[in-house]
Amino acid sequence: MSSDALPPDPFAGDPHDPALSLDPQEAEEQDELSEDEREEVVADLADLAVYQALLEARGVRGIVVDCGDCGEQHFHEWSLLRASLQQLLDEGQMRPHEPAFDPDPTSYVTWEYCRGYADAVLSDS
Repeated sequence: MSSDALPPDPFAGDPHDPALSLDPQEAEEQDELSEDEREEVVADLADLAVYQALLEARGVRGIVVDCGDCGEQHFHEWSLLRASLQQLLDEGQMRPHEPAFDPDPTSYVTWEYCRGYADAVLSDS
């Protein structure tokens, strides 16, 4: 996409542009996951696949997360959470996304619930 097709930069020529304080090299380094972080995301993706396989057939649509930034609950359908984790793995960050439209809170469970449910089901096998 050419720069002519993009909207104009609202901070162009502004000496108080917040982006001027960013170091491009530092920003790129922040986007890189450490080896431990990468392993955690890979493990989360594997766990997510198990949780979805066990719970989707029971009517669970995904996972609810309490957001520390805004103080609200965020409802993530299985595929959205998988895509976000994969993006974190590939790009080192998750981009903002649209929240679920009018989610039914009873159709979502916490990550901890998923872990406990999977442990109980798999230990009975």
